[in-house]
Amino acid sequence: MGTDTRTSFNTEDWWAVWIGLAVVVLGLSDSLLGIDLLGWVADTRVYSNLFDAVAPTSAEFGGFPAILSLIFTYAFVTVVTAIGAASLRLNIKKYVAGFSLIFWLTYICWVAGHWAYIAATPDKQAKFGIDWSLSLTGEAGYIIALVAGLIVGNVFPKLAKYLEEAARPEWFVKIAIVILGASVGLKAFQSSKLAGTIIFRGLCAIVEAYLIYWPVVYFVSRKWFKLSPEWSAPLASGISICGVSAAMATAGAIKARPVVPVIISSLVIVFAVVELLIIPFAAQHWLYTEPMMAGAWMGLAIKTDGAAAASGAITDALIRAKAMSAQNIVYEEGWMLATSVTTKMFIDIFIGIWAFVLAMVWVYGVEKKPGVKVPKIEIWYRFPKFVIGYILAFLIVAGIGLASPPLVSAIKSGISEADNLRKIFFALTFFSIGSISNFAALKREGMGKLAVVYFLCLFGFIIWVGLLISFLFFHGITPPIIQAPPGA
Repeated sequence: MGTDTRTSFNTEDWWAVWIGLAVVVLGLSDSLLGIDLLGWVADTRVYSNLFDAVAPTSAEFGGFPAILSLIFTYAFVTVVTAIGAASLRLNIKKYVAGFSLIFWLTYICWVAGHWAYIAATPDKQAKFGIDWSLSLTGEAGYIIALVAGLIVGNVFPKLAKYLEEAARPEWFVKIAIVILGASVGLKAFQSSKLAGTIIFRGLCAIVEAYLIYWPVVYFVSRKWFKLSPEWSAPLASGISICGVSAAMATAGAIKARPVVPVIISSLVIVFAVVELLIIPFAAQHWLYTEPMMAGAWMGLAIKTDGAAAASGAITDALIRAKAMSAQNIVYEEGWMLATSVTTKMFIDIFIGIWAFVLAMVWVYGVEKKPGVKVPKIEIWYRFPKFVIGYILAFLIVAGIGLASPPLVSAIKSGISEADNLRKIFFALTFFSIGSISNFAALKREGMGKLAVVYFLCLFGFIIWVGLLISFLFFHGITPPIIQAPPGA
């Protein structure tokens, strides 16, 4: 008999924890040990001359050739993920071959997004000798990576198949989120009141969202479209809670057939891509005066951890650029992303509890199995373990800052090095989301009715309820301001 992986530390979730925390610890090596172990990591910068696009993160590696910095970064990311892939019993040859191609295609997109005509904000245009730009900041690379991935997934199916073993957006984004915990921990130390506000209000917001989203989607599925409970429950979780993870957890809790979560997960990914291309730009246009509200909206409205975190990063960049050009306000980077991810983290945490509740409802209500009990350990089995890594990274950095304030400057430098790897994992997430999103395959599966339910619920009320809840809990809250308009 095989081992129950639910009790094992050798799962994708746990490997996100191990890799993410390893990156954070290496980033802290300079402040704790006096040895800079991540200063060689490639830092991608806004450029007008392509030869200025990449350089080592740390000034201590100033003489280090950019091409070696990039090769070392590729080798490091490939090796650490390949160790995890081997432990997860993936085909290691296929993984390394596919991942290598994904990495370089992604990095080309990432560099392209930093071209000055695309990325330079209005205050930096003169520096690059240009008189206009799209002002999208370097995070435009995420969008380019997503589009490139979509082209691969829908125009080059054989290539997408070749990359399949290594295209793992949920894993990549979980690693990135664990690393992000360190950045949020630093921000929490530097602005504890605002960080506490985000955590408390994020928790309140998702509890309210849960109580509204799920029952309405379930009702629509059952009453209007006559779907069976086996389809309606995972669909409701996938649309209203946390995309793929929630659909999988719910399907397992109610003992649905394996095909159910697979098909629903495909829908989740496709619609997440659509949201990703629309909602951040809508937030920039209408919510640039409500930045934290916009960040929370990403966490509440966009499904899958990858798409929610990615949309938070794009929204953070777009709104900061808009506020700079329209209001002459410069917000500190990362707070909108932190709000999006924190809100999403609370949603993830509740997956286990919700799956446990549904398991009890199915055993004692829907299927009525007398004598069958649902063990409370199911909550732990369903708990997203990468959240533990995020919390640990947060506590480690915030704890060091509290214990030794003089180390904060060195910590900030180290976290910046780790954060460059976080951005690379985010970019890998974008490309991978695109490469596994095959619209033709979705159509062939005959998922018309499910897609209609998803579309109506998502764009009919979930996005707007999420916007309302974001307004109720984050209206009027702004990130720290680095530069205020004259006279403010």
